[in-house]
Amino acid sequence: MLTSRTHHAMTRSRYIWLILILGGLTALTPFSIDMYLPGFPAIAKDLSTSAAKVSLSLSSFFIGIALGQLLYGPLLDRFGRKKPLYIGLSVYILASMGCVFVHSINGLISLRIIQALGSCAASVVSITLVRDLFPVEDNAKVFALLILVLGASPMIAPTAGGYIISSYGWHAVFIVLTLICVSIFICSIFWLPPGNPPDLERSLKPIPITKSFLAVFTNPQFYTYCLTGALAFTGLFAYVAGSPVVFMSVFGVSQKTYGWIFAMLSIGFIGSSQLNNLLLKRFNSHQILRFILICYSVLAILFFLFSQEDWLSLPVTMIFLFGLLACVGIANPNTAALTLAPFSKNAGTASSLMGAIQMGLGSLISVFISLFEKPSLTPLAIAFLMSSLLAFFMLKLGSRQIKSPVREGAAVVAGH
Repeated sequence: MLTSRTHHAMTRSRYIWLILILGGLTALTPFSIDMYLPGFPAIAKDLSTSAAKVSLSLSSFFIGIALGQLLYGPLLDRFGRKKPLYIGLSVYILASMGCVFVHSINGLISLRIIQALGSCAASVVSITLVRDLFPVEDNAKVFALLILVLGASPMIAPTAGGYIISSYGWHAVFIVLTLICVSIFICSIFWLPPGNPPDLERSLKPIPITKSFLAVFTNPQFYTYCLTGALAFTGLFAYVAGSPVVFMSVFGVSQKTYGWIFAMLSIGFIGSSQLNNLLLKRFNSHQILRFILICYSVLAILFFLFSQEDWLSLPVTMIFLFGLLACVGIANPNTAALTLAPFSKNAGTASSLMGAIQMGLGSLISVFISLFEKPSLTPLAIAFLMSSLLAFFMLKLGSRQIKSPVREGAAVVAGH
């Protein structure tokens, strides 16, 4: 670990270089999700299927991420940080190259699961290495920089993907992703510190790991806020899965224009999550969450009604989606803070389980979107309606089971 003294002694160039590598690891997953979205119609045409069926390749990616969340935590503790990372990046490169030469939609769906398992290693390792390499007092600052990378990725990736696909075809996206991963791999080998040493006493047996996850999940505060947050967050997954069909098939925008629209609407999600920091100065996370879920539900109901009455033009749809994504962006950090508040020693287990549940439900909602073969706004409207109402009812029902909520850090929750 870099102690405060060694950290201050670190040259500025080395510090920046380390942040860039960690940022690259962090960005690999969102780029893998967002960059190929403008290519849905082209992929459907080349593989003789529908754009809705192509969205199953997105669902399979989410499934791979959910599985990877549970897989890499124990592996990183047992074998150290870099060996699992190298294996994950190698798997990602092979799967990405496979996507370049795939000739069927089922092959693409299968390869995307494998690609996700590889990319998940990068995101989990980047978070773990921040804790390993930087002093505790600097962790928040480093995480803030990585969050900027995460926030910028949904704005850059689909826009870049739109230009790449319109110029070179959708296969080129996976070539670019392969080259990005190879660059990250090389940098990780030569310039990424190893982090904490392996813990050979760490058990990888299924029973102890399962007991650890069960102990976390049966905590009422965990399952209440985790499920509330995961249900609300399915709105974002529905948007990612459904937006290519909505904008390019229903409204007929070009691949390049779709990339720009996706980037603009991402501002709603990213900006609202930053607005949440201001709200925390006056309200606690539960108060913010309860209010924002009411707003989310009202917007989702109106969006559904407008879709059924055929009142949704392109500008009106964008306004609705901006508001819905903003609600999700505010709900997400508050549910995460309240979910993890009761845990200290096993925060890693709680965090990985929360991520797995989030991705698991996200994959289900994206599968739901793919069931509708005919291009329409209805699937997305229904998905937002289910997301908002189920999240609100989960919060109401689950709150009754929490006898004395832990607000951990009332500090974190209250924003002090």
